[in-house]
Amino acid sequence: MKTALIIHHVAFEDAGSFLVLLKEMNFSIQEVNACNNNWAELNPLDADVCIVLGGPIGAYEDHHFPFLLQEVHFLQQRLHADLPTLGICLGAQLMARALGASVYPATTKELGWYPLRITQEGKHTPVRYFDERDCTMFHWHGDTFDLPFGAQLLASSDACQNQVYSWGKNALAFQCHPEVTATGLEAWYVGHAHEIQHEKHSPSLMRQQTAIHGPKLTQQARLFFAEWLNVCGR
Repeated sequence: MKTALIIHHVAFEDAGSFLVLLKEMNFSIQEVNACNNNWAELNPLDADVCIVLGGPIGAYEDHHFPFLLQEVHFLQQRLHADLPTLGICLGAQLMARALGASVYPATTKELGWYPLRITQEGKHTPVRYFDERDCTMFHWHGDTFDLPFGAQLLASSDACQNQVYSWGKNALAFQCHPEVTATGLEAWYVGHAHEIQHEKHSPSLMRQQTAIHGPKLTQQARLFFAEWLNVCGR
């Protein structure tokens, strides 16, 4: 049986539509909480697929959250073994750091539904399903990163150039959130209530926008994820 490892940083940011598809494809799924995981007991080479999810901290804040150093070391081993690894938001930033790139606060926070522009390189990958002509992407980040050495930029947005990149044959990282669903985002509105208020956003307005854009994103995300697994041989 094929195996998938999903790494969380906060419980309410889950793998969304990707998790649904993994279950439909009969993957054996292991979910761990990065914050209290025993990293010494987790072999980075074991899982067929690894998904590293988001969270409201910086990938560079190991002075506050020491587990980040262990997570980066875990990702370094997995990435250099060229095993299928998908990073989302904080996960993408941790992958960038593991590959030697800098992660730092962005000049503007990107929060809400905004389109992606797929690069020429991206048009030949599963990321093409997220082209602005086909769907609108969900974003929630205040940090960004330099593109790791040897990486290919696959998509950008108006506010953030380095949105999606690939590295090697099997590593893919999204600054944005292709995995979210309308149902799943209800927990985000509660978990991130303070940030939403601080940024002068409205849960009601975000819910309305999600009703417009969410179903199409979920549809495209399933197409993307199924093809990406196939490309990775999984």
